[in-house]
Amino acid sequence: MFKLVDLNEEELSLIEEGLNKYDEPYLKYHLDGNVAIGYKDDEGNIIAGLDACMTAQRILYVSTIYVAEGYRKKGLGSKLMKELEIRAKELGATLIRLDSFSWQGVGFYEKLGYQCVGKYEDAVDDFSEYFYLKRI
Repeated sequence: MFKLVDLNEEELSLIEEGLNKYDEPYLKYHLDGNVAIGYKDDEGNIIAGLDACMTAQRILYVSTIYVAEGYRKKGLGSKLMKELEIRAKELGATLIRLDSFSWQGVGFYEKLGYQCVGKYEDAVDDFSEYFYLKRI
C-alpha cells in the first residue's frame, strides 16, 4: 500500500540523492559552479542581473536574466550574456541553455546566437515558451 505525502527538506534531499545515483553511470562530467552577476547604478541599486548554474554534463543553465525597465535597450543584457559565456567557459561548460516566455526575450536570445530547440503554445492561457541552446 502506498501513501501520498508532502516531502520535507530532508526527504527532498533523499530523492535528489537517489536520482544522482541513478544518473551516475550516464554522466561523463561532474562540474559545479554558478554565475551570478549584475550591474548597479550610481546609487548602488541593482538595475540588471542574471543567475546561472552548472547542471548535468557540461551545461550551464540560465534561470534568471533581468534588466530594469528604464535601462532596457542600452546593451546591458547583451553585456551580461557575453560575460556569462566567458565565465561559463571558465567553469568548463560547452553548452548554455535557457528558456523564455513569448513576452520576454525571444528575439534577444536569437540575436545573440542562441538556437531555439523547442517551444510549446498554451492556447488556454495564451502564451508560448521557447527553449534555447548555444554551444560555446
